[in-house]
Amino acid sequence: MTKNRKSMPVHLVEHIALKHHVPGIFILSPKLSIGENLEQLLLIAEGSFEDEYQDRIEFLPLF
Repeated sequence: MTKNRKSMPVHLVEHIALKHHVPGIFILSPKLSIGENLEQLLLIAEGSFEDEYQDRIEFLPLF
């Protein structure tokens, strides 16, 4: 877990360059409540294809 939102893309690029993968990284919004962030994550989990977010960083809210 990190609060440094700017470092995550750099780390992900390095990770992928080493031929590693991540299922996806979702950066929670400090403007949303815990419940709202969880609701966003549940909607994403229920409505996503397998590997849809692989090797990506997404910032909440998506919509």
